[in-house]
Amino acid sequence: MSFSTETKNELSRILVEDNKCNICELSGIVRLSGSIQIVGYKKLSLKITTELSSVARKVFKILKDNFNINTEIYVNKNQTLKRNNNYVLIVTDEMGSQNLLKELRILNPNEDFLPMNTVPKDILNSDECIKSFIRGAFIGGGSISNPGKNYHLEFVTNNEEFAHSLKELINEFGFNSKVVSRKNNYVVYLKESEQISDLLSIIGAHTALLNLQNAKIVKAMRNNVNRIVNCETANLSKTVNAAVRQIENIKLIKSTIGIDSIPANLQEIANLRLMYEDLSLKELGEMLSPPIGKSGVNHRLRKIEEIAQNIKNS
Repeated sequence: MSFSTETKNELSRILVEDNKCNICELSGIVRLSGSIQIVGYKKLSLKITTELSSVARKVFKILKDNFNINTEIYVNKNQTLKRNNNYVLIVTDEMGSQNLLKELRILNPNEDFLPMNTVPKDILNSDECIKSFIRGAFIGGGSISNPGKNYHLEFVTNNEEFAHSLKELINEFGFNSKVVSRKNNYVVYLKESEQISDLLSIIGAHTALLNLQNAKIVKAMRNNVNRIVNCETANLSKTVNAAVRQIENIKLIKSTIGIDSIPANLQEIANLRLMYEDLSLKELGEMLSPPIGKSGVNHRLRKIEEIAQNIKNS
């Protein structure tokens, strides 16, 4: 089950006692997952389609409890490509589809058959109603990426005017949502993890929010581990390359002018380096008598390198 599906299932389980909020939530759902069909002279039918049974049950309950509309849930089974079933609810003209659409502000309440293409501000008369509408819009046509991969939350609509209206509504809460066209649709989206987290909190998806935060923590820990490993790998590579270069310098001196020809303190560190190729500078320094620090060993090896360079240049 995708992260997006889990989030919608969670949101569909939210029960609100305020009838106004339920109407606003259903308005959001219908706006993004409903379609209006003309079925006769001045007759309309509303069809709401979803791939999730939890969403279908929520719509069924709101219709029954808030509008006294008893419809049925039809299941269209997809036999090809192993796609999910579609759950369809139909509100006929006889059931009161026109009055329903006007109450949801999908149609203008003062005009017959005149659609409203913006967010229904006149019924969003409280923050809770606005949150319910945004929740419904996400249930109806929203999606969210798996936070373990990337951060992206979006609402998809086929109406440009509504997309910009929804963007402005969301941004009233301090967000920075944007609109982009995609094929024949318009997408309102958020890409910053903090803003996605805040929006999930606002619409009541608290479990999804916790899962997103956990994914962020795991991702941050993985990135830190990778940085540490990369840093240690780089340091190890640098140390190995330095040791190889030091040994080559000592062998050059030994094969040309001889180790005995260089100062005694350099002879001592040169012989140790040849004997213990894998030791660090600190470990080499501790083997000297008297012991010296890492910087002291490094200083002597640089002197050896200068001698080797002079031999190469002569």
